[in-house]
Amino acid sequence: MTLAITHGYVVPVDGDPIEDATVLVADGKIVAVGRDVEIPESATVVDAGGGWVLPGFVEAHGHLGVYEEAEGWAGDDTNEMTDPNGARLRALDAINPADQGFADALSGGVTTAVIKPGSGNPIGGQTVAVKCWGRSVDEMLVKEPVSVKSALGENPKRVYGDQKKLPSTRQGVAAVIRDALMKAQDYKARKAAAEREDKPFDRDGTLEILVRVLDGELPWCQHTHRADDIATALRLAAEFGYRVIINHGTEGHLLADTLAERNVPVIIGPLFTSRSKVELRQRALRNPGILARAGVELAITTDHPVVPIHFLVHQATLAVKEGLDRDTALRSITVNPARIMGIDDRVGALRPGLDGDVVIWSGDPLDVMSRALRVFVSGREVYSYVDGESVVADPYYRESR
Repeated sequence: MTLAITHGYVVPVDGDPIEDATVLVADGKIVAVGRDVEIPESATVVDAGGGWVLPGFVEAHGHLGVYEEAEGWAGDDTNEMTDPNGARLRALDAINPADQGFADALSGGVTTAVIKPGSGNPIGGQTVAVKCWGRSVDEMLVKEPVSVKSALGENPKRVYGDQKKLPSTRQGVAAVIRDALMKAQDYKARKAAAEREDKPFDRDGTLEILVRVLDGELPWCQHTHRADDIATALRLAAEFGYRVIINHGTEGHLLADTLAERNVPVIIGPLFTSRSKVELRQRALRNPGILARAGVELAITTDHPVVPIHFLVHQATLAVKEGLDRDTALRSITVNPARIMGIDDRVGALRPGLDGDVVIWSGDPLDVMSRALRVFVSGREVYSYVDGESVVADPYYRESR
């Protein structure tokens, strides 16, 4: 199948905007972007009518499908809070594609989401990147695993403190993480010795994934809000040599120079919630701008469903109002999260070779009055806004729609 989106104000994100341009998608991939694109006779042509054409947005940290909306406990599979070390757990195994949040994502121009376990455990589990439309998570898959989720601060100490077990303090949380990584170092050495001697070796799913972190294969997504917890995150990363990504980073602006110097990216947010706990006292829409001006690579997150995922772009808009550079704001929901999470070979920009995830907007998406009019995932139209109504293609009846 070939799709040509014509007569659009095309914003590739990683290049300059192009007036009256075409995006050509064939077999699910972008093959050309520009003003003089040759359109095959067999192509389906969609006239953007001068609307803004952008890549689908990328949510770098959310809980779509594992924390289902309006389902209560039955749809909450975010945290396995029976083991402080859940490295062997996979968000992939708990995602329900029928969660209403996926339809909401499309209505807000979000076509890819990195779905993570929650922050109840010091080590929560493996994250996964998926498209926001499909019958099963296997069909929606972009990359798995993407990273390993970990948490510092109030959440894990509250969860296990209530159970009267380790960890009930910040030092306990750090100790659980440190112990787990030391065990992984020992496991790696024993496994290497067994392989050299051609001896059988009992595998351990928890330690196998932590070895991949230590080897630099998988980044460590560190839930942390307060500056002292961010410092602990940096200390642990330096001690064990893994790549750390700060998630939330509410007080990251207080250590912005350190984060920039160490090339540690920050996935900041959610930005629309109240200051509901001590860790959030310094939450402010000006913080993304402070981080970006210091040279920190930045992505913005809704932490869906904490903030509804279709408000991702509005968080970027209000961050601009409070000092974030406009271009950086747009990059913070497209190419930056894709690069930070290691999926920029698939999504995040309008560039030949990337997936055909394209959104036609009524105007500048950073204008709160603009809306996503048509959304394409891998070149297939999956969402449209028609006569005041949002229409999502039913993935279970592809042949008849």
